[in-house]
Amino acid sequence: MSDHVVRVENLRKTYRGGVEALRGVSFDIRRGETFAVLGPNGAGKSTVIEILEGYRDRTSGEVRVLGVDPHRGGLDWKARLGIVLQNTGEAPAATVREMLAHFASFYPRPRDVDEVIASVGLTEKTTVSVRKLSGGQRRRVDVALGIIGRPELLFLDEPTTGFDPEVRRQFWDLIRRLQGEGTSILLTTHYLDEAAELAERAAIIVAGEVASVGRIDDLGGAGARVPIVRWREGGEVREERTHEPGAVVAALVARGGEPERLEIVRPSLEDVYLSFLGDEARRTTAAGGAA
Repeated sequence: MSDHVVRVENLRKTYRGGVEALRGVSFDIRRGETFAVLGPNGAGKSTVIEILEGYRDRTSGEVRVLGVDPHRGGLDWKARLGIVLQNTGEAPAATVREMLAHFASFYPRPRDVDEVIASVGLTEKTTVSVRKLSGGQRRRVDVALGIIGRPELLFLDEPTTGFDPEVRRQFWDLIRRLQGEGTSILLTTHYLDEAAELAERAAIIVAGEVASVGRIDDLGGAGARVPIVRWREGGEVREERTHEPGAVVAALVARGGEPERLEIVRPSLEDVYLSFLGDEARRTTAAGGAA
């Protein structure tokens, strides 16, 4: 059994008119890990995921999901995947249990329907029509459908969009239980705190390219997480990036007392992510000026 559930090398996708959605994307996902794919709208995340799921063809590059080229994956291969789409369309009139039992019949070794319902916190809604559930409860049904077949790899596409904070935290607990069972998970999300909380590693995709890939705490390289001393002086905000913030603060105090609005900031995942978006915006502006 391979140590990797996903391998992507130099993945490219070009649409009609020469539009390059993906320009050499490469990353891998290890068995049992949760891997986040991050990036702004239009960056190419959805195209990557659809290619991995077998819904979209690639222009070039090598892709293996559970050891299979998704373009050639058959029903046996698909049965090993769990997919929770961002949008699932109109809710059916079937009850929660009826819907889960129906989907369970598609798989050779499905989980117990009632255990899955309990795992997503919907035991009290077992006989309720999916159509009558709240948005958050319907999302739990989506996840239940994604895991009913005991997937080796679970795709979660923007799973908590629209959730209130309490429901998001409950959903995170569910994901942690799946992680504890050894399920490999590919997560896309616009919530950077969610990625930092759930994923071991991530890839940041900007303009069809991987801007950075690695462990959450290592994204952007060592320099990206160097603390920043920020203060206000002469009516302007000043800052200095340094490995010794204490020494910088001491020097400022010795020079003229404690500066106004002094703070020490240790860059978060969100700060690193936004720095890549800023770099791309500057490149785009420079290219437009050069043209």
